[in-house]
Amino acid sequence: MENVADFLSRHSESLVEEWRKQVLVSIGDPFQEKIFENGMKMYQLIIGRLRNEYDEKTIEVLACRVAEERIEANINIGEFVYNVNIGRSEIFKYLSMVEMSLESLQPAINQINECFDLFLYHAVSRYTELKDKMIEEKSTFINATHQDRLSLLGQMTSSLIHEFRNPLTSVKGFIKLLAKEYPDMKYIDIISSELEQLNFRVSQFLMLSKKEIAGKEKQAFYMDKLIDEVTDFLYPSLLTNQIDLSKDIHHNVMFYGYFDEIRQVLINILFNAIDALYVIEEERNIDISLKESPGEIILSISNNGPIIDEVSLHTIFEPFVTTKELGTGLGLFVCKQIIEKHGGSISIHSEKKITTFSIHLLSEKDGFSVVKEQGECRMEI
Repeated sequence: MENVADFLSRHSESLVEEWRKQVLVSIGDPFQEKIFENGMKMYQLIIGRLRNEYDEKTIEVLACRVAEERIEANINIGEFVYNVNIGRSEIFKYLSMVEMSLESLQPAINQINECFDLFLYHAVSRYTELKDKMIEEKSTFINATHQDRLSLLGQMTSSLIHEFRNPLTSVKGFIKLLAKEYPDMKYIDIISSELEQLNFRVSQFLMLSKKEIAGKEKQAFYMDKLIDEVTDFLYPSLLTNQIDLSKDIHHNVMFYGYFDEIRQVLINILFNAIDALYVIEEERNIDISLKESPGEIILSISNNGPIIDEVSLHTIFEPFVTTKELGTGLGLFVCKQIIEKHGGSISIHSEKKITTFSIHLLSEKDGFSVVKEQGECRMEI
């Protein structure tokens, strides 16, 4: 291999010049001259390797330095790999002029290939490592920025919605007075129902700011009775949209948590089901199932609306993601926050003819026991 090293050393200038004519160099690359300098270093390293003057560590050091330059230059790694392989091809083209048999040349060819392969391996590995680190840092920054925006949005929304809710509360109060004074007045129930739904939408936004639960305490309540209350509240919407509602519910299922928040989750999911069924012409169905197993409450709400595509399923619980023309993209995001705050989980499964939301909640709270007295319940420590 010494003869091959001597041959390459004698033809170094012409060989490197041929390589320079063929390499790709991006306009604006801040390391244009370094490309040729590194090419010459690699060439000398190969000659030294043939003479057993350098080990693999020397190759690795050069490869890592070149990878760092490529990262800083922000140039596609494919250009670098192409240039390295052009250098390999030029060396082999020159070796064809050596007056040696292929059998005699083979050890040198193997050694040269090993040098190039090691160089590319270490360079691409280092480049990938640095690139992944950059992507991770950018993702962290984007996530932090997104959280800051959500926090700011929550503060702005809370302030705005509180101003909106004050006159809404007054209107609701006067509606109740009118209902007492004129019980036979037409449409009073419809107005009251619409105001309740408007109040519910307002609560969705307040939930983002975490101020809606201020001053409220957890309580024990029956999940089955809550479901009945919510379905009664939504009855006008179910009737208007000609939706059949079926319930398979275990009775006296006790849960300890924020009543208004769990109620909001149920209304959110049922509203979504009603909206989904609006587009189908055939029979429209919503099925509610409530079961209790040791230590767990399982609530399922299904509808026979259109299938939800795989991409939407992965983002459906993220904020501001919606397929509705006038949707806020906050309903299911709020649901997930509430359920997880209660130590539970929520998931969705969608296939042809059926989409199901499944909610899993703890049926008991550590340190408390449920006491039933005359049809009511309370929690004892």
